[in-house]
Amino acid sequence: MRRRAVAALGACLLLAACNVSTGHHNPGTDHSVASAPPPYDAYGAPKGPTVEITVTGGRVTPPPGRVEVTRGQAVRLVVTSDVADEIHVHGFDLTRRLEPGRPVTLDVVADRTGLFEVETHESGLVLTQLVIR
Repeated sequence: MRRRAVAALGACLLLAACNVSTGHHNPGTDHSVASAPPPYDAYGAPKGPTVEITVTGGRVTPPPGRVEVTRGQAVRLVVTSDVADEIHVHGFDLTRRLEPGRPVTLDVVADRTGLFEVETHESGLVLTQLVIR
């Protein structure tokens, strides 16, 4: 009986010893690779898509569509026009002057949900729509 007790105690001690970390890293951590946090823009919002739009001869390229983003992301619009105009993001009251042949960058922090048109003021062209969920 004593022999069984000693054997059982030995098995318990061996099992406990197997669960003790003897590695060089901090307890509670392992060597798996952590996923990197999302990159952030200058406003602290997670970066979303960059949308490049060109206006030539009154035509929008790519054709106007919808860009879907999550609330809190930052959308970067890069617009190049062959004529002077103004870009406007409805619902955000953001505008930038367009000079012929010079790309203009406009960052929109999607801090509200809804459907918002991006257009040119003088020529009245719809460039895209932002869908923020």
